[in-house]
Amino acid sequence: MKTAIAPIDIAKIRADFPILHQEVNRRPLVYFDNAASTQKPQVVIDAISEYYSTINSNVHRGVHHLSQLATDAFELSRQKVKTHINAEHLHEVIFTKGTTDSINLLTSTMSQGFVKAGEEIIISALEHHSNIVPWQMLCEKTGAILKVIPMNENGELIMEEYKKLLNEKTRMVAFNHVSNALGTINPAKEMIALAHEVDAVVMIDGAQAVPHMHVDVQDLDADFYAFSAHKLYGPTGIGILYGKEKWLEELPPYQGGGEMIKEVTFEKTTYAGLPHKFEAGTPNIEAGVVLGTALDYVNEIGLDNIAAYENELLQYGQAKLAEFENMRFIGQAKNKASVISFLLGDIHPYDAGVILDKMGIAVRTGHHCTQPIMKFYNIPGTVRASFSFYNTKEEIDLMVEGLRKVEQMLG
Repeated sequence: MKTAIAPIDIAKIRADFPILHQEVNRRPLVYFDNAASTQKPQVVIDAISEYYSTINSNVHRGVHHLSQLATDAFELSRQKVKTHINAEHLHEVIFTKGTTDSINLLTSTMSQGFVKAGEEIIISALEHHSNIVPWQMLCEKTGAILKVIPMNENGELIMEEYKKLLNEKTRMVAFNHVSNALGTINPAKEMIALAHEVDAVVMIDGAQAVPHMHVDVQDLDADFYAFSAHKLYGPTGIGILYGKEKWLEELPPYQGGGEMIKEVTFEKTTYAGLPHKFEAGTPNIEAGVVLGTALDYVNEIGLDNIAAYENELLQYGQAKLAEFENMRFIGQAKNKASVISFLLGDIHPYDAGVILDKMGIAVRTGHHCTQPIMKFYNIPGTVRASFSFYNTKEEIDLMVEGLRKVEQMLG
């Protein structure tokens, strides 16, 4: 049964985010850089202080009271992640430093016999550098061959070309669920099914998807899925790698050290079981615990409600920006998250961003760690406005007003 959509209480939500209630250059802050990192609600900020004030201790190793409390809180957060993405097993949820670390964990371990010379790895033209460079490094180490799914002018992957790339040599397919630069929502479930037809393993970069939509890894049938807390209203320095049990069991450890061992002698070391095999050393305990708090906050609002409201902002923003005669939208996929990438005439995106900042409006400018996308469009970069559920149409109006001034000054 479909969840009923409830109106967002924007005043209540904005009251939860203290950073939004300030001035930048004597103007009210308008924060449209959510694809880079989201702001944190007071409940998350308080949870960080609460952790250090009450239960700060190392996890998994102590019998004393504080260690037990910290361990319980850390593992409760793992359980919340499991529920949030609907993983089958708790030990399929691995704590990492973030999406980039998750991908590097995967490529590093796969270089140890999992991927062989002559096999093929497919990525997409829409990828963030963090889902390009580690696979290139893997290919350099192993002799595997990197293939790229092309995109069209709308910023959508060309599915017929993807199907042609898949063959018996395809070992891995890696792509993002949602493009950070363009907002394109890729048909992940279909792409995974096609890859599985040739027995390829699939890794999804979900950094831009998890904050905006329901992600069910079992329904997707993803082999691996990665995301970061800091784009999900949680702390920096913590992320998740979900992996199917059978693959995580097969892969060797990523790093050696404490926690990931079963028994150590000078002659031989045996490794711990999942998930600890991939969690060497003291983790970012506070951030791991507070990720659970952030998930609670998002789920209280409801992802369906968030998605509906953010889509409303997207449609409103696109309509207002389309009123500019010299507006050029970069990426006009039919299925998009709340991201608008654009250029205003011949004005360099950096110059536009600097002037907007003088008016208190925070947007991202540049190539967004997606230089191949910018090369495809033959542009230096874009202005990117990315919306969250704490943004408003009035803030979009302020951005439009700011862009009018940019046009007057530089157009």
